[in-house]
Amino acid sequence: MAETKRLTMVEALNLALFEEMERDKNVLVLGEDVGVDGGVFRVTKGLVEKYGEERVVDTPLAEEGIMGAAVGLALYGKRPVCEIQFSGFIFEGYEQLESHARRLRLRTHGALECPMVLRAPCAGGIRALEHHNESAEMIYGHMPGLVVVMPSGPRNARGLLKAAIRSNDPVVFLEPKSVYRSIREDVPLHDDVYPLGKAAVLREGSQFTVVTYGAQVKLVKEVMKKGIEEQGWDPEIIDLQTIMPFDYETVVQSVQKTGRCLIVHEAPRSGGLGAEIVARLIEFSFLYLEAPIERVTGWDTPFPFYAREDTYLPDAQRITSAVHNILSY
Repeated sequence: MAETKRLTMVEALNLALFEEMERDKNVLVLGEDVGVDGGVFRVTKGLVEKYGEERVVDTPLAEEGIMGAAVGLALYGKRPVCEIQFSGFIFEGYEQLESHARRLRLRTHGALECPMVLRAPCAGGIRALEHHNESAEMIYGHMPGLVVVMPSGPRNARGLLKAAIRSNDPVVFLEPKSVYRSIREDVPLHDDVYPLGKAAVLREGSQFTVVTYGAQVKLVKEVMKKGIEEQGWDPEIIDLQTIMPFDYETVVQSVQKTGRCLIVHEAPRSGGLGAEIVARLIEFSFLYLEAPIERVTGWDTPFPFYAREDTYLPDAQRITSAVHNILSY
């Protein structure tokens, strides 16, 4: 049996950074407070002590500078991992992703690549302040040339981050901060690299399909466990892991088997990934559907202040009601 260690997501991400910096001397970390302080959530803790200030760089408070420097470093053969303290601050350097990182391969006819990773805590669930709770993953999903990743737990966080660092594509790596320390998993200590662009079937079932990702995976598993025990549900549960390009083939195959589908995500409903999943299912699985597809999502509003956070996020009641709708149709 492979050796494992029980870790939180923060610890698993930290382990991935240590391992990749040890494996490849071209990997470096940069961002605000990533060195001496170990990052705002301590994901980069201990790196500067081992790898020094030339590979773990504390930057000024300037997101555009952090992301622009990462683009330049990637062009010159490095593999930068830049940390933005909260995903709401990515917008300060948005142009570096839109105008440069995602276009370089096309612009140079394949002569240049941009192997950089942009890490940022995202989403809600910890009652943080304004600009600290965004679920804006589809903004980056609408930017061809970027890979957008969102892990759901410690094990796939480590495996996906290792894959992102090794990728020759620019990767936006969004980390749901409500999961940072709320889950512990047995993480294999061998080189457990997860493929980008591939969903994980967490549970095989025959009655209906649930498609989700990020922090909602934990909630979905809890609701499904209760439904299995109390109501005899038999769900198939899919964690997308990569937001774009997402693994629609796995979703299509599952729904062709079950005939029913529920999509759960925290991002706003209109234009969210759920809408694209519905479109793909109508395109490829329409004749297999036994009920209308249900979506449980965030609302089409700015993310509310902490006193109203629970009214915005998907919850067990909304998910259970949606399951009843597709089963009773």
